[in-house]
Amino acid sequence: MKKLLTLLVFILFMANGALAFEDIQVVEPVTKTETAEVKTPEIPDVKFDWLDLTKEQRINVLNDFGSVVFNDDSKILLTKQEFNSQLAKYKKDKEFKHHYMLTNNGVTDDEDAKYNPFYYKKDTLVIYAIQYKNDIHHSLYYTPYGKLYYVDITSDNYPNYPYYSMQYNRKGVLKSAIYFVSPDIQYMFNGEQEFVGVWYKDKLYDIDGKQISTREGW
Repeated sequence: MKKLLTLLVFILFMANGALAFEDIQVVEPVTKTETAEVKTPEIPDVKFDWLDLTKEQRINVLNDFGSVVFNDDSKILLTKQEFNSQLAKYKKDKEFKHHYMLTNNGVTDDEDAKYNPFYYKKDTLVIYAIQYKNDIHHSLYYTPYGKLYYVDITSDNYPNYPYYSMQYNRKGVLKSAIYFVSPDIQYMFNGEQEFVGVWYKDKLYDIDGKQISTREGW
């Protein structure tokens, strides 16, 4: 199983001194036990039939998934106020120097957390991600100075399939949501709850079944 489940593939760049970063990924699942042993979820045998469906059938599929992801009772569909309240302790990484050093030196796992670095031009660490082993439902993305930049929150059934996730920026604005059917199939929605496309492995298809993008590292 891949070490990372890719959620979004965008462009990493810097402009006017500001970083634009939206390559959000979930760190490898771990259990909630004290030993934090890696848990391999059962992989469902799901057929990718998006291209075989009529447009009406695709819309029905999206309505079904959307009703799950954007349910009013969802614990991870947060208002800005809820985001600021629940994520207050994560707004600043108090150990950012230590975590920056770890990720910049290729450390991806220790007794406390899993880490993932994101580089600009392959040699400058501009974002590091942390998933604490006692809180597997939050993947936190920080700038080199420990300022929260992005958060990925997964539903309670993660890492078992199906599950869904929400991506928020540092201000608590919902930027995207993904419904994970399996490791190979993910349905993507934007922050306005509109369908973006369905990933099947490295290819992204729109509502008409047209391939609109590809991603690397699959």
